Amino acid sequence: MSALNTSSLLLALRRLKYGPTLAAAFNHGHSLHSTTSPSSWTKVVSEAEKIVGYPTSFMSLRCLLSDELSNIALNVRKLVGTKHPLISTARGFIYDNRNNLQLRGLVVLLISKAAGPSKTADPPMEGDLVSGIYPSQRNLAEITELIHAAFLVHRGIVNIMELTASHGPLKDMQFGNKMAVLSGDFLLANASTGLAQLQNTQVVELVSSAIGDLVQGVYYENSGFDEEKVTDDIPMTKWAKRTFLSHGALLAKCCQGAMQLAKHDTALQEMAFRYGKHMSLAHKLNSDLQPFLEEGFGVSVPFNLNSAPIILHQETSGRDTWINQLKQTKTNGKQPDYAKLRQIIKAGKGVSSAFELCRHHGNQALEALRSFPTSEARSTLENIIYAVHKF
Repeated sequence: MSALNTSSLLLALRRLKYGPTLAAAFNHGHSLHSTTSPSSWTKVVSEAEKIVGYPTSFMSLRCLLSDELSNIALNVRKLVGTKHPLISTARGFIYDNRNNLQLRGLVVLLISKAAGPSKTADPPMEGDLVSGIYPSQRNLAEITELIHAAFLVHRGIVNIMELTASHGPLKDMQFGNKMAVLSGDFLLANASTGLAQLQNTQVVELVSSAIGDLVQGVYYENSGFDEEKVTDDIPMTKWAKRTFLSHGALLAKCCQGAMQLAKHDTALQEMAFRYGKHMSLAHKLNSDLQPFLEEGFGVSVPFNLNSAPIILHQETSGRDTWINQLKQTKTNGKQPDYAKLRQIIKAGKGVSSAFELCRHHGNQALEALRSFPTSEARSTLENIIYAVHKF
């Protein structure tokens, strides 16, 4: 790839996040420094990257700086000024203030290092360890991130029939949909190529099933939410199954795949799967709880009515009671007053129950780690769980 294309791509992506003034500052070598101290979560991620010897912010850099994606990024600039979701997704690739974007690949690398080389593999594994991780495991971590990124991009496809004039010109929104489809497909194609190059049919089958789980999970998310914005009438066990498909299956199965690549026994593979599963569910519960914890949510900012605290509130208060509470907060017949709704939910047992469930999944993840030898990588995986527990 030419230096000109690389420079153009980086500048185009920075413009999406910072605008032309700050993008120009970056282009001339200037830097911006935050006056706030890093959070405990940021520290955990930073320490984890040092342990695996691989800054995950550059995990899929070879793909992101390809000529094909360079052209895509330059075309995405045409969407600036519209409300197409692809813009916010592109911004997230450059800057994610919660450090969630590269989490999956980082966990795959950490659990690979925590397990180390197999002592029972016959024949022994070939290939040099770099920072305690096999090259094939690093490739799997990159593949994990590419698949996740592809689904993030594909989620940015909007329903043209539901658009209003405030979203931007129709032709721009249609163009954004085309870019979301093509760029998402490009990322998935790169992931598929990398997966084939692992030359391990078990891992290929495992990760392929995770892609199927993702599709099924997204289908459940989009099909269960009706036009009246009423919470799904489902038990928490069904919520957990759906959430695993859309948020946990990829990480859990890639953690298991990393053990398979190093020829570890099935018992350790199962523990790696369990860590990925329960860590993902705890992380999702933490995310769902944020609107009920952060001070910035005091105003009537919308939140997901199918999130864990809402489902748990509905379970404890009863479906009919919850529907009546929802109707009482609707001011214009359709949109509820989210500030009032938030107070109703906080007064019930849904939030406290979500706290307890988050800790439960965190403890299950910690229990799975006991099967791994004591090491710095294992301690960091534990710290990730502790950071998820911290509210």
